[in-house]
Amino acid sequence: MQGKLLLFCGPSGSGKTTIVHHLLQNDPRLKFSVSATTRPIRANEKDGIDYHFLSVADFKAKIANHEFVEWEEVYTDRFYGTLRAEVDKIWMENKVAVFDVDVEGGLKIKSIFGDLLLSVFVMPPSVDELRRRLHTRNSETAESYQTRINKAEHELTYAFRFDKTIVNDVLTDALDDAAKLVNEFLNT
Repeated sequence: MQGKLLLFCGPSGSGKTTIVHHLLQNDPRLKFSVSATTRPIRANEKDGIDYHFLSVADFKAKIANHEFVEWEEVYTDRFYGTLRAEVDKIWMENKVAVFDVDVEGGLKIKSIFGDLLLSVFVMPPSVDELRRRLHTRNSETAESYQTRINKAEHELTYAFRFDKTIVNDVLTDALDDAAKLVNEFLNT
């Protein structure tokens, strides 16, 4: 288990964050790797818990200092990344780092950590269901909603590049599938 990592990717609205939160609440071996971002903080979020919220200038300075395992400009001036210090801190606590990142960042993490990492792609049952989920979130403008849908449709084409795939049609089944995959990986 020492030095292992878990990666959950999938489009916005696929349920990956719900699955990750469930695993973290039920498996004491795991610890969430808090990503850094330049996007504005949402009302229900806390800095250092949900994300490390950084200014664009601070984010770019950390890029220049090679402080990220991976980073990406997902939308104009909307950077996301994984700080190397975050992974090291989790390993120092003898925990398994759990990533909930976008597909591009996930593939970079997968390429860096190889067999130490289990990569799981979480798929919605359909694009129509994904649209419904994003719409019911009520956290998007019409423009950002369409941007997310376009990005999601593109990200779905990457599913085959991950070690395992979970189709999140029935949430309880998806949670069970995720727990089983994690246990198999950590117990080998």
